[in-house]
Amino acid sequence: MSVMIATGRGAQAGVLVRDAAALERLAAVDTLVVDKTGTLTEGRPKLAAVIAEDLSEAELLTLVAGLEKGSEHPLAEAIVQGAEARRLAVPGAADFEAITGKGVTGMVSGRGVALGNAALLGSLGIDTAALAERAEALQVEGKTAMFVAVDGRAAGLLAVADPIKPGAAEAIGALQAAGISVVMATGDNALTARSIAGRLGIERVHAGLLPENKATLISGMRERGGVVAMAGDGVNDAPALSTADVGIAMGGGADVAVESAGITLVKGDLAGIVRARRLAGATLTNIRQNLGFAFVYNALGVPVAAGVLYPLTGTLLSPMLAAAAMSLSSVSVIANALRLRAVKP
Repeated sequence: MSVMIATGRGAQAGVLVRDAAALERLAAVDTLVVDKTGTLTEGRPKLAAVIAEDLSEAELLTLVAGLEKGSEHPLAEAIVQGAEARRLAVPGAADFEAITGKGVTGMVSGRGVALGNAALLGSLGIDTAALAERAEALQVEGKTAMFVAVDGRAAGLLAVADPIKPGAAEAIGALQAAGISVVMATGDNALTARSIAGRLGIERVHAGLLPENKATLISGMRERGGVVAMAGDGVNDAPALSTADVGIAMGGGADVAVESAGITLVKGDLAGIVRARRLAGATLTNIRQNLGFAFVYNALGVPVAAGVLYPLTGTLLSPMLAAAAMSLSSVSVIANALRLRAVKP
């Protein structure tokens, strides 16, 4: 009864509970692992810089936008929108391939194009040393820097900036004040991740992670005795969401992330986690109160109904009164559970 009413109250507050057990476990969570893009940040990055080597900026951006034209990734959308804003004609791509955790490759206008991190270009045998210093400077500013290769040679850098969600710092502070350790786990590079984490007051950062690495990280935390919640919104977060004790999906994120999570935050803001946590605590307190009511009624009523007072006082409990007492027990539990409707998470 308490969980059912709490689920309804949560829906009113923008917290959808898909797994009732997840709501109960959330009250015991001591570690929250959060993804960066789309969870701590708005997930709507914008093209911030184009750095070209041998090609012009317009040529470089045209090739990369053509490569990313068919992708639904937020970074890809930022690049294509940036090219369109500069009134560039964006061609299509052939032989497109997405390499998990590294980047994408393909053919654009007859030229081989690769976009991704240094590991991607390294796997293609392309040296990125000449661009490393400028990439690091962009990353220190909190921007995501991506290396570009054209026809097997390093051709430049693209950088996108993703603003931090309003209220994210306050929500992180509230969670930490409640005794929850907040950990960032992201596939982005360490410099960008630490720049964002520093603004939010997050001290523990794990960067450059593949989807399976996030799941492994959470498994390790649980094996060490932690009760772990994971918050994310992307396809890459699905394994970690299903591995955690409580998976929390951001509303508007990938369907697979929502399906993998026990709780979904409709508005996609971190304050929703604070609301869900408070609701979970109120629900467990209510459940304990209901158990207490039931125990007291049974501890007193059953012996009296069995005639324990008859040898002493001659008192017997009539069947009608016994039935009324039993009904009153149920009514008190229901009435107490209904108090959850007034909770303000």
